[in-house]
Amino acid sequence: MATVAVTDETFDTEVTKSDIPVVVDFWAEWCGPCKQIGPALEELSVTFDGKVKIAKLNVDENPNAPAQMGVRGIPALFLFKNGEVVSNKVGAAPKAALQSWIEESL
Repeated sequence: MATVAVTDETFDTEVTKSDIPVVVDFWAEWCGPCKQIGPALEELSVTFDGKVKIAKLNVDENPNAPAQMGVRGIPALFLFKNGEVVSNKVGAAPKAALQSWIEESL
């Protein structure tokens, strides 16, 4: 499964009401580190297919969800489980580190 694009309007449905854990990547088009981790997140969406949903939310197009989550810097990754944030991480990291973070948070 590829990453899922999430908006302010679909945040509740796709993230907080999801049956499986969700990693939300708060990103922007102009953000270099966001673009750096993009391919790793796409690969991890395949690795965790059916176990974890990986969603991407563009902070420039959707300001409400990041404001509610208190996002101050991007890329910001939040892992939701049963509608609650169980872990978060700010900044770029290699694919292996992202994978370990997701696995440890589950």
